[in-house]
Amino acid sequence: MLEWMVWTLPTALVFAGLALLLVVMAVWAHVSPPVARRGFLRIETDRGDRLYIGLISAGVVLVGWMAVTDLSMWIALGCALLVVVVIGIWG
Repeated sequence: MLEWMVWTLPTALVFAGLALLLVVMAVWAHVSPPVARRGFLRIETDRGDRLYIGLISAGVVLVGWMAVTDLSMWIALGCALLVVVVIGIWG
């Protein structure tokens, strides 16, 4: 059924990680309902909103990194993860 897609191991790991992240967030929301608050983003967000904004921001960091430099993507991944963590905690 999915023979037309080329699933490399890194691609499969990214999608599996995102699926796992969504399941964990859903269980966490069921156990402890999220509370909206304001952080440095200056908008009222709960942890799901901050996760979404963080993931989009990480994508922007990774694409921007590829556009402006030829340095290692491992450095870009570290920067992107740092962005997600900062937005998640203080956003």
